[in-house]
Amino acid sequence: MAASLASAPAAQAHRWMLLSIAAALATMVLKLGAWRLTGSVGLLSDALESVVNLGAALLGFAMLRLAIQPADDEHAHGHGKAEYFASGFEGALIFVAALAIAWSAWPRLFDPQPLAQPGLGLAIALVAAAINGGVALLLRRAAQRHRSLTLEADAQHLLTDVWTSLGVVIGVALVAVSGWLLLDPLIALAVATHILWTGWRLLRESAAGLMDASLPAAERAKLDAILDDFRGEGIDFHAVRTRRSGARHFVSFHVLVPGRWSVQRGHDFVERIESRIAAELAPVSVLTHLEPIEDPAAHADTGLDRVP
Repeated sequence: MAASLASAPAAQAHRWMLLSIAAALATMVLKLGAWRLTGSVGLLSDALESVVNLGAALLGFAMLRLAIQPADDEHAHGHGKAEYFASGFEGALIFVAALAIAWSAWPRLFDPQPLAQPGLGLAIALVAAAINGGVALLLRRAAQRHRSLTLEADAQHLLTDVWTSLGVVIGVALVAVSGWLLLDPLIALAVATHILWTGWRLLRESAAGLMDASLPAAERAKLDAILDDFRGEGIDFHAVRTRRSGARHFVSFHVLVPGRWSVQRGHDFVERIESRIAAELAPVSVLTHLEPIEDPAAHADTGLDRVP
């Protein structure tokens, strides 16, 4: 038997990426302007990360539109895994940005340059950071509401960008006050190292999703608690498996009931279980297999491949 519950709000998740695209465009222009005014490679590193934000937001919008498409003959389980491509692409872009930052900063270690108009440049950078911070908080709430990996990844990246921007602003301000010009390229290299870690984390999470990773521990515990509520009176479960595909979850398990039960009684019992899981773990697809608990073959049938 199988049951599924579609998430209507999830169909709206891609529209939030339009806000991210607008924010990325605005902050990219602002940060590039701040770099042009000051000549700081620290601010250039911050601007390049905004270029990454824009590319990630554009692909995220496209992938979310694909992910909400209904299942078809060629994709019977839906298109939810498209979200992992957006996360992986964002991680790859971050690696490219980090290399570009290091390439720009390295020569300045040996030939430091004075900064021009640091006050105005830093003020512009702070405005850009405020925009990113506000949008990140909105996207995080939307990600929780729609259970969207793409929105969550974008929100986390924007929040990382905010802290990076604040670090760059403080560092460039110290350069302006102290006159220690070498600090500017050191800041840029620190930013490159920091965002490399962010890129690696996004690539790792994307790979986990494409490899059919199980549900997070908290949600698996919720599933186990539901099944425990139904145990008793000679009922049991085994071969419980879970996986994630974007916002949608998939759960399968075998239900062992007394062999004397009628087909109708077994069906009704399984329907109750599936409805409970669908209500508490939505959006989720549930696949169950009914077996007689007295049959020794049923207890041996727990592997991924069915026993002949």
